[in-house]
Amino acid sequence: MRRLWPILLGIVVLAAAGIYYLVRMLSVDLPDYPKVAKVTWLDQNWSPSQSEWMHHADQGTVTFSMPYEWLSALEQPTFTLTAGPPFLSDDYLDRFGFITGNSSGLPVGFARGGNFVDPTNAEPWINPANGKALTTIGLTCAACHTGRLTYKGTAVMIDGGSALTDLGKFRKAAGLALLFTRYAPFRFDRFAAKVLGPEADDSAKAQLKKQLEQALANGEIEVNLDKKVAAKSIEEGFGRLDALNRIGNQVFALDLMQPDNYAAQSAPVAYPHIWNTSWFDWVQYNASIMQPMVRNAGEALGVRALINLTNPKQPLFASTVNVESVFEMEQQLAGKQPTAETGFTGLLAPRWPTDLLGPINAELANKGAALYASRCQSCHLPPVGSEGFWDQKHWTGANAAGERYLRMTIIPIDEIGTDPAQAQGMADRKVKLPPELGINTDSFGLALGQLVEKTTARWYDSQTPPVPPERRDIMNGNRPNEIQAPLKYKARPLDGIWATPPFLHNGSVPTIDALLSPVKDRPKTFWLGNREYDPEKLGYRTEELSGGFKFDTSKPGNSNAGHEFSDTPGPGVIGPALKPDEKAALIAYLKTL
Repeated sequence: MRRLWPILLGIVVLAAAGIYYLVRMLSVDLPDYPKVAKVTWLDQNWSPSQSEWMHHADQGTVTFSMPYEWLSALEQPTFTLTAGPPFLSDDYLDRFGFITGNSSGLPVGFARGGNFVDPTNAEPWINPANGKALTTIGLTCAACHTGRLTYKGTAVMIDGGSALTDLGKFRKAAGLALLFTRYAPFRFDRFAAKVLGPEADDSAKAQLKKQLEQALANGEIEVNLDKKVAAKSIEEGFGRLDALNRIGNQVFALDLMQPDNYAAQSAPVAYPHIWNTSWFDWVQYNASIMQPMVRNAGEALGVRALINLTNPKQPLFASTVNVESVFEMEQQLAGKQPTAETGFTGLLAPRWPTDLLGPINAELANKGAALYASRCQSCHLPPVGSEGFWDQKHWTGANAAGERYLRMTIIPIDEIGTDPAQAQGMADRKVKLPPELGINTDSFGLALGQLVEKTTARWYDSQTPPVPPERRDIMNGNRPNEIQAPLKYKARPLDGIWATPPFLHNGSVPTIDALLSPVKDRPKTFWLGNREYDPEKLGYRTEELSGGFKFDTSKPGNSNAGHEFSDTPGPGVIGPALKPDEKAALIAYLKTL
């Protein structure tokens, strides 16, 4: 008997380990955030109604691969035999980083649309109990481009800012919620009663179960593809997403049903702030896209607007992208042509809230202004709104529509020294495409540009009457569809920079204070997911956060090198080290922008 004890103990240990691993696999570890006493939205030149519209305007996305009626009926993925809390509860979604508590009943960046119709077969998803079409729901640009920080019990919301969401955890949670709905005892019956109504018959329930199983099978395809590239993928975590690679995966692998086109998520980037962006000559961190419509419609496809790329019996490039809404969103962001007299008239950068974060030291800020002029201005341009900012050398000549655009400073990677993965990945990626798409390149960026252009052209052609050429030019932003993939990154104006942590394109530096320090003094690891703001260092607090994301700068794609002020010359060193009083002065000045 004594000889059996080690064996029995080993079995118990293995069983416990297996249960622990299973629970970890079937759960999502999330932070618990303290309640705030007050919520304030900063004045950024939008009315409350404009903000509310932008937060929930439908771009035609079906991000979660399920209709609204399903999502609203799901329970959170927890192990319980009784009815669990709803998946769409504010408290739960807040833990993923979504901004909740809105009059619409949905978080910022969630949008309900029209009938859920798949353009590959022109068939709607229907409710098996009553035959009515189900409703779309998906994410919009506001989900990733609305910022939030907290300070001493007050939450500050920032339109166009950098979100602090973890979409990877949210996707996992939504998938688990569907899985639990199908297989956890009694859960499907509760789900069916909500979706179909309590009087639904067995036939309707069987059809709903079949729809649910198909959705799970579709999700499993993506899960398996993620596993295939996992060795080269980098965890994104709070506040980051490998947006371009994910757009490519959605369109060229999943929508096209070409698994060989599925790439690793190897270059996560911080969600960029988007005020003034409409007037840049090039956008994206690597200055790769010129036309606003291609940028924005491509984003909608990336967060799963449906598109037909495979069924020749239906119009190719027919999609659910809401091109009219995408255009209206860009118009509200942009405002009118900026001039020295009017300034920017769309969404403006937030001003430092002195009543909340404290006054700015005017003496230090004055010293910082001189430092900005000598150390920063050559790349980041004169301060927005200053006389020098409107100098013609910083703007393109007027085009046929009379519009001119702000010239971005575009800096080679070997000069700025920051992590190359995002720019290099776009330059190197190739895709395999069938000839019937009529795309004449295998270069990922160029192919994506052509595909999105064909998608928007299909929408223009399908309207009654078709959209005339002059209107198309306006909706396209009066700019051609030009795509490039330079091994460079752009430097943008720094208005509102204090409100956009973390920093560098990949979010590898948590605060402005760290960014102005030599690389050796920047944190090698830190935690993302904290919302509490540090008004001295200009960034989120970085201490360990249960359920947060531990950022490790030693991993590929996560380097915090470059953009360095140091007395030791080398790649990425852009100037001599800043003395403590100089750094304090520059930080004070950046608060004023």
